[in-house]
Amino acid sequence: MLQPDNQNKKYEYLFTDIDMGRIKVPMFQRDFVWTTQQTAKLIDSIIKGFPIGSFIFWQTREGLRHIKNIGNVRLPDVPNGEPAMYVLDGQQRITSLYAVKKGVRINREGEVIDYKQIFIDLSCEPDAEESVVSADIVPAGPHISVFDLLNASAAGLAQNFPDPQLLNRVDTYQKRLTTYDFSTIVIREYPIEIACEVFTRINTGGTTLTLFEIMVAKTYDESRKFDLLREYELLLDTDGEEKALDDVGYDSISDTTMLQCIAAHLNKQVRARDILKLERGAVIDSWPIVKQGIFAAVDYLRTEIQVPVSRLLPYDALLVPFSYFFIRKDGREPSALENALLKQYFWWASLSNRFSGAVESNLAQDILRMDEILAGRAPSYVGEELRLTLDDLRWHGFRSNEAFCKAVLCLYAQYQPRRFNTDAPVTLDNRWLRLGNSEVG
Repeated sequence: MLQPDNQNKKYEYLFTDIDMGRIKVPMFQRDFVWTTQQTAKLIDSIIKGFPIGSFIFWQTREGLRHIKNIGNVRLPDVPNGEPAMYVLDGQQRITSLYAVKKGVRINREGEVIDYKQIFIDLSCEPDAEESVVSADIVPAGPHISVFDLLNASAAGLAQNFPDPQLLNRVDTYQKRLTTYDFSTIVIREYPIEIACEVFTRINTGGTTLTLFEIMVAKTYDESRKFDLLREYELLLDTDGEEKALDDVGYDSISDTTMLQCIAAHLNKQVRARDILKLERGAVIDSWPIVKQGIFAAVDYLRTEIQVPVSRLLPYDALLVPFSYFFIRKDGREPSALENALLKQYFWWASLSNRFSGAVESNLAQDILRMDEILAGRAPSYVGEELRLTLDDLRWHGFRSNEAFCKAVLCLYAQYQPRRFNTDAPVTLDNRWLRLGNSEVG
């Protein structure tokens, strides 16, 4: 990897790159939340020549999911054939300064925030101890908005400030802002996982990017209208418009499990580093296939093994080998032998606490077991045999969120349990199990 490139950029040069579409804010950054008061304080620091920290950019040809608009200002697309520079550190500062330059208006929770309403008090010297920049409050004496200071022509400024002394002070403030040296650090062509590690380490809020957030950014493709976050949301719930896991009580499946299903289908490895290596095009192409595989696996778990809802599933991870199996069945029903071997695998994995640790490596082994079942052979469990005695069941403490206990509940569910007090059928749904986890577990 190339070493970081340290550069100083003037106000105009820095924001021309935004106007040209070269600088982008990736969607794994938090929303723009700075107030006009915070922005005014930042501008005051620049005018006084104080350091405001560096901007760190990641230059890459990766097309990441990024912010399209800042308030009422639409940001242009990245020029064809050019790399983008994604902001890894300094998003709030650079967005604030750009908002002032463009006179952005933002509607936030019903309140309109106008970045034209930031003013410089021209009765003050630039190096005055007190702040010379204020937000939303118009100074009583001579003043100018920062927006006008940055955008008005020389002729316009001369017309508005006929007093030569006052015009000279306007010129001083303008030069302080436009000639300020912004410190920028550019890292070029780092792999996305390294760039995201840089982001995590320098993020002062302590926010660690999740694997899913990284993959959402990496796989976003505007031309193909693919957004992994949106696809995950639709997988769980479409509000009745299309088939979704919510329809059958499986809406608690995690985003990590979904990523593992994709990776299992594409290369049989589900480690985080393997998922990060997946190509955008391969993920997009495979998604409809994986989605159908997940639906088929859920249908099987509900009908054949009679796990009625996802919160009763001993492990989310069980969906990974089962979706892998059904993707390769390509819509065909399991044979009698395959059905028996699938059920054997399910109860072995559930009652042996298979995924209580080393989930990724165990999934890789179990995907190979699915290959054996698909070939009509019984997979080997030598050295991993399940041995349970009656006392193991009798003295095992009940914890409703433990895999072993969930497996036992799945066995009970097959016998259609009824309530002791009313003899009515027990409704096993995710709401009931959430209650069980909070009040009993």
